[in-house]
Amino acid sequence: MLSGVILAGGDNRGMEGKNRALLKLGSKTFLERQLNEMRKCCNDLIIVTNDPFPLMRSVDRGVRIITDYYPGKGALSGMHAGLSLAKNTHTWVVGCHMPYISATAAQLMLTSMKEDCDAAIPRVAHCLTPFHGIYEKRCSEIIGGLLDSGYETMTSLLNELQWCEMEESLFQGRPIDSRFVTEVHTYVDYERVTMEFDAANLHAQTEREESLWSTSG
Repeated sequence: MLSGVILAGGDNRGMEGKNRALLKLGSKTFLERQLNEMRKCCNDLIIVTNDPFPLMRSVDRGVRIITDYYPGKGALSGMHAGLSLAKNTHTWVVGCHMPYISATAAQLMLTSMKEDCDAAIPRVAHCLTPFHGIYEKRCSEIIGGLLDSGYETMTSLLNELQWCEMEESLFQGRPIDSRFVTEVHTYVDYERVTMEFDAANLHAQTEREESLWSTSG
């Protein structure tokens, strides 16, 4: 099994300070969707945030909410905290700004990792997505060393890791929605994702109604 870590810190400047974890898609928040998906393959769930109280009402007691050991140091600090307290050897790390994360993709990456790799990171549509990656627990020590030395970027971490790149072809032909790498950074992103979600739901509803009509006829 995997540990699951959701990074819910940051200043959310693109959303005018609104916590992206609490944005809604349909009837559920991003956070609710992520926890539901992670429960399919994770027996250990952690949320890392610099402001726990708004999130506490959205989770049950089986989810741990923790804060950074290195406050104000960005996403690497959140990863360090989550990996340090993870109960399993491998941890699936996601950003709270990703509404379509995929447990199927995470499990596929885990089984496809080479034994000498510290991490597995997907590349979809020619873009790496480190915040839907699988990381070895030992990465916490590497991140801690980087933060102590003043390095705070994901690029600095990737330069230190032996990581496996999971090409898009790995996910194609399987029941994995390629939107699992979708990220929402701004209100424009959020509006686009919401419109696409509503359109897909309307299309599905129309197809169901047409199927019922054809069956009844």
